[in-house]
Amino acid sequence: MQFRYKYYGSTTVDDSSTAQAFSFAPDTLRPPTFFEGMLRRDASCSLALREALSALHAVVVSDQRYRGRDPQAYQQWLQANESSLLAQFMAQAASLKARAETLGAELKKVREEKSALLAPFDAARQKYFNWLYESNRDAWFVLDPVITVHPERLLFEAFSQDESSYCAVSVKHDVFDRVGEMACGTTNIDYSASLFDEFQKIRDYKDTRFRIDPTGFNVTTGTDPSFQESKIDLPDSWVRGFLQVSSAMTLPATVLELHPMDLHNVCSLLRQRKERAGPRSLRFELQPGQPAKMVLEPWQIELVARRSAVVGAPLTEARSIRLWGRRRLLTLERLIALATRVRVHLLGSGLPSFWVVEMGDITVTLGLSGWTANDWSQAGRFDLLQTRHEVSDLAKQRVAQALQSAWLATPAELAERTGLAQADVQAALTLWVQAGRAVFDLPSGRFAWRELSREPLPLDSLRFASPEEEQALAHVHARRARLTEVTEHGERIRLRGSVKDGRHSHEPTLLLNTDRQIQEGTCQCNFFTQNRLRRGPCSHMLSVLLLAQAKLTAAPAKEVA
Repeated sequence: MQFRYKYYGSTTVDDSSTAQAFSFAPDTLRPPTFFEGMLRRDASCSLALREALSALHAVVVSDQRYRGRDPQAYQQWLQANESSLLAQFMAQAASLKARAETLGAELKKVREEKSALLAPFDAARQKYFNWLYESNRDAWFVLDPVITVHPERLLFEAFSQDESSYCAVSVKHDVFDRVGEMACGTTNIDYSASLFDEFQKIRDYKDTRFRIDPTGFNVTTGTDPSFQESKIDLPDSWVRGFLQVSSAMTLPATVLELHPMDLHNVCSLLRQRKERAGPRSLRFELQPGQPAKMVLEPWQIELVARRSAVVGAPLTEARSIRLWGRRRLLTLERLIALATRVRVHLLGSGLPSFWVVEMGDITVTLGLSGWTANDWSQAGRFDLLQTRHEVSDLAKQRVAQALQSAWLATPAELAERTGLAQADVQAALTLWVQAGRAVFDLPSGRFAWRELSREPLPLDSLRFASPEEEQALAHVHARRARLTEVTEHGERIRLRGSVKDGRHSHEPTLLLNTDRQIQEGTCQCNFFTQNRLRRGPCSHMLSVLLLAQAKLTAAPAKEVA
């Protein structure tokens, strides 16, 4: 997919000993979006904003993919030259040994004088590498951060290059002493490496002004030389991963509230030690009525979070949840000193986790995939776990219009505004999230209108990111799937079915929660045996779910033979 931006000028920073002014250049191809405010001069606002934007920057430039050496070319060369090299070495072995001893003595003498001889060279080389690092760092920024101006907050969002981390910074308008002209909407801002350096200069004794500049929207001609246009070609997986984040946020989770020092203890131990062998996980041991325990493997170091608490319904049974890719938590290290509360949303072992750090009116949400090499797009099909029933185009538009007018709302509030059933509202919101037009705000538990791109995303290419969903629709259309049971179990619903797939027949079962989301499931197929629900439900489970939607909407509490 190709993203096109057009900025009028570039982001500028005016800095002095007493004041600092940030003027962000928005994308002029989007609807006019601007904001102006003076930051309050106290540590709870200025320093918290500085650290929050630094965490956002760390995610923007993050790329922890392993890049090993490719030995193929060397192996080919070695096979072609091995015999001649061996013969040459055997013929010259004696002379080479004597020469090596002579060269060894000379090198030893050179090493002794290295400190004096090479000091100017080392300094010049380091200076060159520093320049190279700064001059090429702009290439790391795959997509400029997305900023949304809401009536009550600013929302910054970014996605890492390795597609494994997501960061959202929510800044309430209360952090500003004065708020000037404002137009709500979503835009991209011109973001560079030098801007991060300017963020580090924010201080509570300075007047700091933030401005999303509306100047470019008033220019009538596109031939002005101040316009800067860029085009970035992104893989579908990057965009698809961004969309999967909100789908994962709405899934049932165990929410654990930690003290900021608990997060500090984890980061401190990760700084002190280096893993030499697996497993490299962070394990949460949860017992009913007991404080949570965090175990760092493979050292089996146990940290008892004595001030922790499970948010929501209390635990009824012991749970053990493992997270991998834990070193990405160091992104939050700078926030600990200013944090007032830390909440962890745990979806399950090997599944994503969300770390919400609150600093008064500023909140940072860090979304981590199951492990570093497990990106949101390729190994997470969390949109498939959502409720999936047909919604009319009229209902979709009514939900979109209601959310656009409110900017932030819960499904219950939207159902009241539109007069639609809450299940229809939830299904419509799921579709708007997958289309990149809405996002789920985890700290407040509300949906927000946010358009990821200026043009509508190509849903035809993004919809079937999962072969399982495409196969499920094929099973249903070919009448190979059959629903055999719909049973109510308290507030949950159990589904059973049978699916004939080639020569094999499978009998998948699903357990749905009150929001009709898949909470548990089983199947006999190879996909489920290998992955469980870590990569989403298999095609057979999805087939049964699609068949059950009509019956669940009509009579969710009845048992169907």
